[in-house]
Amino acid sequence: MPRLRSLFVLGRASNLPTVWSNCLAGWWLGGRGNVSKLPLLFAGATLLYIGGMYLNDAFDANFDQQRRKERPIPSGAISLDAVWKLGLLWLALGLICLFFAGRTTGELGLALLVCILLYDAIHKVITFSPLLMGACRFFLYLVAASVGAFAAGWAVWCGLALGLYIVGLSFIARRESARGSVQYWPMILLAAPIALAFFMNVGEYRKSASLVSLVVGLWILRSVRSVLWSIDRQIGRTVSGLLAGIVFVDWLAAADAPRTLGFVFVVLFVLANLFQRYIPAT
Repeated sequence: MPRLRSLFVLGRASNLPTVWSNCLAGWWLGGRGNVSKLPLLFAGATLLYIGGMYLNDAFDANFDQQRRKERPIPSGAISLDAVWKLGLLWLALGLICLFFAGRTTGELGLALLVCILLYDAIHKVITFSPLLMGACRFFLYLVAASVGAFAAGWAVWCGLALGLYIVGLSFIARRESARGSVQYWPMILLAAPIALAFFMNVGEYRKSASLVSLVVGLWILRSVRSVLWSIDRQIGRTVSGLLAGIVFVDWLAAADAPRTLGFVFVVLFVLANLFQRYIPAT
């Protein structure tokens, strides 16, 4: 059981519901077709995420040895060599799944894979590496949209809004293990999905989008209060909350979907918070 938990911790498994909600939203925005290919989409996205997180720890092994000794590699729970091999294996299997879903899906998956590897390799030395993290989620939207039939319009715009949310989140997360004051300007980017929803939803869609926007806004405020209004700054709690909030951002992107799909997003949000009780989100 300790070894199994280490594998879940390496893969940040508590964040997988946000990957699945990305897939669901991107697929819906892309035309919601080819339902039979959804298992390949979900499997491919899951494996790419887990593989990326494994290699993230592999690249960060020296840093974690100094700053985060509780992580699986520096704690001795698993060897660095094993993490490299498993990470590359998951990435390869994930890409294969996406190519089986379709050529365009596989090619976009390859672009996603490049972003994952670039982020893993340079995120500790490049100040603006959060842009790459945002690009990863953006390309995941496009991958999912390509399965749905690839009506790219709103998938691109909503993917960009999600990407900006992730950039803001990532800039905040950089201070979790580093010294220095928190930069507050990235928090403005967290509102990008709400701003887009205001402009993209008109007529009969405005009401549902407004309600989900309210949910997203309240959750963002609840999450950042640990940084803005707490004497004891708890960046980890803020980042974990914002990560779970990705599901709400996806729900907002698909605010015109039937209530059944909205219920699925709520379930995924509950799962993300439940998983965080047992597996750290960062």
